[in-house]
Amino acid sequence: MRLGRAYGRRLGAGARVLIGRDTRRSGAMLEAALASGIASAGGEAILAGVLPTPAIAEQTLAMGASGGAVISASHNPFADNGIKLFGADGFKLPDEDEAQIEALLDDQETEAPAGVDVGEITIAEAVGEQYIESLLQRLPLDLSGFDLVVDCAHGATVMTAPEVLRCSGASVTPIGADPDGVNINDGCGSTDLSTLQQAVAAGDHDLGLAFDGDGDRVLAVDGAGNVVDGDQILALCALRLKDRGDLVGDAVVTTTMTNLGFRRAMDEHGIGVCWTDVGDRYVLQEMRTNGYVLGGEQSGHLINLAHSPTGDGLAAGLQLLETLIERQETLEHAAQVMTRSPQKLVSVTVANKNDLPDAAEVWELVARFEEELGEEGRIVVRPSGTEPLVRVMVEAPTELLCSDWCASIATAAQNALGE
Repeated sequence: MRLGRAYGRRLGAGARVLIGRDTRRSGAMLEAALASGIASAGGEAILAGVLPTPAIAEQTLAMGASGGAVISASHNPFADNGIKLFGADGFKLPDEDEAQIEALLDDQETEAPAGVDVGEITIAEAVGEQYIESLLQRLPLDLSGFDLVVDCAHGATVMTAPEVLRCSGASVTPIGADPDGVNINDGCGSTDLSTLQQAVAAGDHDLGLAFDGDGDRVLAVDGAGNVVDGDQILALCALRLKDRGDLVGDAVVTTTMTNLGFRRAMDEHGIGVCWTDVGDRYVLQEMRTNGYVLGGEQSGHLINLAHSPTGDGLAAGLQLLETLIERQETLEHAAQVMTRSPQKLVSVTVANKNDLPDAAEVWELVARFEEELGEEGRIVVRPSGTEPLVRVMVEAPTELLCSDWCASIATAAQNALGE
């Protein structure tokens, strides 16, 4: 509630804020509190209900709202929740704007509106339908002949993804499409592809698409059950835009977690690669600063600024399907666009992730392994932005080295930071 009030004060009296959420049980409770805070600051909180994050970002701009908010913990487990704030342009707020809002959280001196100056809470009409129609207009595909399995992670895309794909002509088998408030991301969606792999293989489908809880990510499974990750999807989309002459700057933006095979594939086709820290906000910042149109992460968060101001899993899935149509290839064949370097990623639960910069034993081990690697790989160790985890990624000439070194660094992190 205090955050809603602070955001309302930051936007000014009369501000209109569009609010969406995912399917977590805590979502309705936090939605009510956030909306009350906005109204108490003299604003109008417009409730859109359960919708993907990109739908709120896009429709905030389309309806001329002052800002937007999504209550979601994205790919995180059910018990977590969070709030993403958007500006009137549909883009996530930059760090400095969020800091200004945080500074207002404990403001007890500003007099609150009273009487007719108090704001209101209203119910949005047809925001989901408008988002669906917008996607169909921006990406008008004929998917007749495609037999798809769609894993909605029991999350926000259950309201939109099957509908958009069916309207485009595809045969769609939804799974992970029965949210009960507690099963979001539980053994399904982009964080666990095993159920989708089994469903695609068992039903002789063409391919599968898996979204995360709030719908800003997508991963794929080909007809043989092989995982196609965000690096491969991004590579295919980059080549399609390059062939069309639409890849601004002949470059794509990605993060330090991206497989080295991606960079080699882009080099072969004359496409530059800009690296950022992990996180879609850093990818987007680099894109906007330098005018690039395409960026993404290995996790499946793909941003195409020609279509959306934020990562949109459903739009990315449509772009992947469009690429397959243009290439006249199956996903299994098209995904060979890049050869992955051996890579291992582990997430280590720790007690004090913020102490990682001072964990000398971890960095000494990393330095020793990096010296052995030379130019033949990379090591990335970083704290998770949202969970009590340290993530360790190793790329090396062999799978055995990747596994051994990941395990050694993970153990050192647990010893240094607590289990």
